[in-house]
Amino acid sequence: MSARDTILSSAMQLAAERGWSGISLGDIAAAAGVPLADLYGEFRSKRSILSAVVRKADEAMLATAAAQPGGSYSDDEPVRDRLFDVLMARFDALQPYRDGLAAAARDTLKDPCAMATAGLCHGNRLIRSMGWALEAAGVKASGPRGMVRTRGLAAVYASVLPVWLRDESGDLSATMAGLDKRLTRAEKLAGMMQGRGRTRGMDEDGDMDTPAPPPPRSTPKKAAPKKAAPKKATAKKSASKKPATKKAPRKKAGKKKS
Repeated sequence: MSARDTILSSAMQLAAERGWSGISLGDIAAAAGVPLADLYGEFRSKRSILSAVVRKADEAMLATAAAQPGGSYSDDEPVRDRLFDVLMARFDALQPYRDGLAAAARDTLKDPCAMATAGLCHGNRLIRSMGWALEAAGVKASGPRGMVRTRGLAAVYASVLPVWLRDESGDLSATMAGLDKRLTRAEKLAGMMQGRGRTRGMDEDGDMDTPAPPPPRSTPKKAAPKKAAPKKATAKKSASKKPATKKAPRKKAGKKKS
C-alpha cells in the first residue's frame, strides 16, 4: 500500500472512531505513521483527503468501463444497465471507507463545505463525478441536454447514498435494489417528460427512443362549397286571421217601363 493510500485509510478509520470534525491533520499523520511534512506533501487539508477518496471512486468507474470488451460498453446494452454497472463500481470503491464517510456525512451541518467539496451529497464535485459516470457508460454529458442528464443522475445517486450507508449486507444487495429502482423510475420519468404515456428505452446517447413518425396521409380534395339557395320572399300574413273578401257592388234598381 502506498503512503497516499495509507493516509486515506487512516483518516477514514479515525473519522469512524472519533467523528470527522474530531480529528486533525496531526492525528491523521500519527495514525498513518508518516511525518506531518509527508502528509502535507500529499494533502493540504482534510477536504482534500475527502476529495481524494471520491477521486478513487471516479477512477473505479472509468476502469470498469475500460475493462469491457473493446474498452467500452456496447451500444446494444441498455443505458440503464450501463449506468447501474458504473455506479455500483463507484459504491464498491467507496466501501472500504464507508464508516469514515458516514461519520463525515453526520458532520455535514458542522462543515457543509467539506461535503460539497468532496461531492459526497451535493455540490459541483458530485456533478463532475456524475458527468464522468455518464461518459463511462457511453452517454454524452456535454451541452444543455448533457447537463440535464448529469443533474438527473446526481439526484439518483444522492438518493441511493443513504441506502448504501446503512447497507449491512455483504454483497450490497440493498444498495443494488435501491439503485435499480431509482434508475427505473428515472427512465419512466424521462419517458413522461417526452410527452409519451408509456415507457420507452434509451438510445446510446441517453435519449429516449422516439418512434419514426407515420407517413403523411394524403388529404382528400375539398368539395366546392354549395351555394345556399336564395330564400323565397314570403308575404307576412297572420296565420290566425282570414283575409278579408271584397263584396261585389250592388246594382242600382232602374225605373220600370210602363
